[in-house]
Amino acid sequence: METYVISGPRGSGIICLNGAAARLVQPGDIVIIISYIMLDEAEAKSYRSRVAVMGEGNVIKEMLVEEVHGTEQS
Repeated sequence: METYVISGPRGSGIICLNGAAARLVQPGDIVIIISYIMLDEAEAKSYRSRVAVMGEGNVIKEMLVEEVHGTEQS
């Protein structure tokens, strides 16, 4: 699903879905949040995406700064 964002209190750990999106999830569900950014060519060359891996209470457990594509299989 794709929806809009309304910022909440910083550090609260609250993820709240509103509107039609709210009908698709329930409290306790795990959601993946993706954000997009528009950059010009010069900015895009130096931009590095980040992935926040969250733990209990939606506290950042780990911050990944490199893309991982798939997994290795033995």
